[in-house]
Amino acid sequence: MFRREFLPSMGQLMAFESAARHASVSRAAQELHLTQSAISRQIKLLEDQLGTALFHRVRQRVVLTDAGRVYAAELRAGLETLSNATQHAMTMGGIGEVLNLAVLPTFGTRWLIPRMRRFAALQPGVTVNFASRTEPFDFAREPFDAAIHFGADFWPGASCDYLLGESVVPVCSPEFKRRSGIHTREDLAGQCLLHQSSRPMQWAEWFEQVRIAAPHAMRGPRFEQFAMLAEAAANGLGVALVPRFLVEEELASDRLIVLFREALITQRAYYVVVPETGAENRLVLAFRDWLVGEAAAARPRGPAKSREPAATVVR
Repeated sequence: MFRREFLPSMGQLMAFESAARHASVSRAAQELHLTQSAISRQIKLLEDQLGTALFHRVRQRVVLTDAGRVYAAELRAGLETLSNATQHAMTMGGIGEVLNLAVLPTFGTRWLIPRMRRFAALQPGVTVNFASRTEPFDFAREPFDAAIHFGADFWPGASCDYLLGESVVPVCSPEFKRRSGIHTREDLAGQCLLHQSSRPMQWAEWFEQVRIAAPHAMRGPRFEQFAMLAEAAANGLGVALVPRFLVEEELASDRLIVLFREALITQRAYYVVVPETGAENRLVLAFRDWLVGEAAAARPRGPAKSREPAATVVR
C-alpha cells in the first residue's frame, strides 16, 4: 500500500526525470514546454521534500548525485508501470473481454498465432494480448491470465496442461549441405554447430544419443530464440537442432532440410499454464480447452503415443 505523504507531485517528478535524462535543465524545459526557472523550482521542491540533493550543478550542466542516480532509475521504472497501466485501461475501454497471454516467442509466432483466427471465430469480441516470457514468473505479480511453458509440468500455484512434446532434429540449408560435404552423422562433429542459448547442452546430448564422439559439441554461435536459430541455418551459417514442428514452413519450402532422422527426444514438453486464481474464469478455461484441442489435433498420428501427463497443480 502506497503512502500519500511520500508521493511528490507529478510536475516535480516529470521535471526531475527529464532533467536527469537530458543532464540539462534547459532541454528539460524545452521538452516539457516550461521555463528553465520553472523546472529548477520543481526540482528544488522535490529535493526539499526528499531532504537530499539530486543534482550537482556544474556550470551550465546538472550531474546526478549518487542519490539522484538511484532515484532516477527507480522513478523511471515506476513511471513506466504507470504508463503501461494507463495504456492497458485505454485498450479496455468500450470492448469486450480481454485475455492476456505470456508466450514463448517462437512458439507464439510460429505455432500459436497462426491458429488464433479459429479461437477468434469461437469467441467473437474477445481481445487477446500477447507478451513474450521465456521463464516462469509469479502470476500474482504479472498481469497475465495464462502462459505457455516449456519444461516439466511444474509451475507454483498453477495448473499445467500438456500441449506438445518435441522432436528435435538437425537441419541446415541445402546449399550448406552441398558445400560442407555432409554425408554421415560423423560428418556433423566437424561442422559449425548453431546453438539455442537456453539449451547449451543440446548438441552434446544429440551426439551422445547417436553414439558419436564430438568433443567440440558445445562450440559455435548461440541464438536467443529458435526463430533466429532457424533463420541462421536457412541462411547457411551452420547446422541447427530445432523442434521440427517449429520449422515446418522452412522444410516445406526447402529452405531447410532434415539431415538425419534421429531426433532428440526429451522429457520436457510444452504446456498451457493457468493460475489457480483463473480456475473459475470462463474465458481462461475456454482458451485452455481450445488450445489443448488444437495441440491434440496437431500431434503426429501413429503407433508412438505422446507422453501426456495429467494436469497438475503445485502450491
